[in-house]
Amino acid sequence: GHNLPFAVIGAFLLWLGWFGFNPGSTTTFDGNLARIAVMTNLAGAAGGITAMLTIWALYKKPDVGMTVNGFLAGMVAICTAVDVVSVSSSVIIGGVAGILVVLSVLFIERFLKIDDPVGCISVHGVCGAWGTLAYAFFGVEAFSMKVLAAQLIGIGTGFAWAFGCGMILFLGIKYTIGLRVTEEEEITGLDITEHGNEA
Repeated sequence: GHNLPFAVIGAFLLWLGWFGFNPGSTTTFDGNLARIAVMTNLAGAAGGITAMLTIWALYKKPDVGMTVNGFLAGMVAICTAVDVVSVSSSVIIGGVAGILVVLSVLFIERFLKIDDPVGCISVHGVCGAWGTLAYAFFGVEAFSMKVLAAQLIGIGTGFAWAFGCGMILFLGIKYTIGLRVTEEEEITGLDITEHGNEA
């Protein structure tokens, strides 16, 4: 957060890595690899553009961090259906994710008061759930309630597992070695107290 150019470079490295992740995770080694990479790229680009436009419309200026989260959200959302969607569907899935990530970050930070400094819950949780749902609309030849129900069960199971295991682990840490630093260390900054240097 203290260095936006570095944050953008890091996110672009993630974008580059997604070209290995999405084609590789489908375990197909034919001509479809290039198509999967293109769908990944389109969804990421659409997510970045819609996130930038959404935050711009809400706050009258574009925001680099939200734009970065937008293209990451687009690529997260496309993962479920990347090997079966059309060009227009990948743009829609990524574009909706870009809007969702902005609204979700604002909701989680302002209304739920959850400390999520990089928007991880919004990018991976909310937009991952959207991408899983989107498969029922864009990833199959004809919409079916059976596919939608299966996707909803998958989302619920994933949430229960992640939230349940996370809660157990974090409560265990909280009541044993401690989860948070002191208020003084928060104000001074962990870079100083743990590393002896400023960020």
